[in-house]
Amino acid sequence: MDITHIEHLGIAVKSLDEAIPYYEKVLGFKCYNIEEVADQKVRTAFFRVGQTKIELLEPTSEDSTIAKFIEKRGEGIHHLAFATNGVADALAEVEAKGIRLIDKAPRRGAEGLNIAFLHPKSTIGVLTELCEDPNKK
Repeated sequence: MDITHIEHLGIAVKSLDEAIPYYEKVLGFKCYNIEEVADQKVRTAFFRVGQTKIELLEPTSEDSTIAKFIEKRGEGIHHLAFATNGVADALAEVEAKGIRLIDKAPRRGAEGLNIAFLHPKSTIGVLTELCEDPNKK
C-alpha cells in the first residue's frame, strides 16, 4: 500500500461555530474551508497543520453517523485519515489481509477526495479513512 502521509485527523463536534474559535483564537490556525457533504449528513471545517489537516465534523441530522458518535462517545477524535495514491488498490490489499471494510469501493468525500473507511473492529479500535486526491494522479 502506498501511504504518503497522514491526510487529516477527523474530530466530531456538536457545533462548528463553537469549535472553530478554539482552533483559530487559541491554537492560531486558520479555517480555510467549510463545506457540507450532504450524503454524509455533515458539515466540515478544515485547518492546516504542516502537511496534515484537522477536519471538524458537525452533524446536520440527528440520524447521521457523527450525531450517533457524539451521542455515544461525546465530542472528540472520530477518525484518522491516511493519504494514498490508490484507494481502490489499498482497499483490495487490506481486505486480502483480513481487514473488515466499511466501504467496498471509494466514494466522494469532503474537498473532492476519493475516500473509503476501514472498520475499527479490524484496526485496533481506530476508525481509519483512506483518501486519494483524484487531481494528483
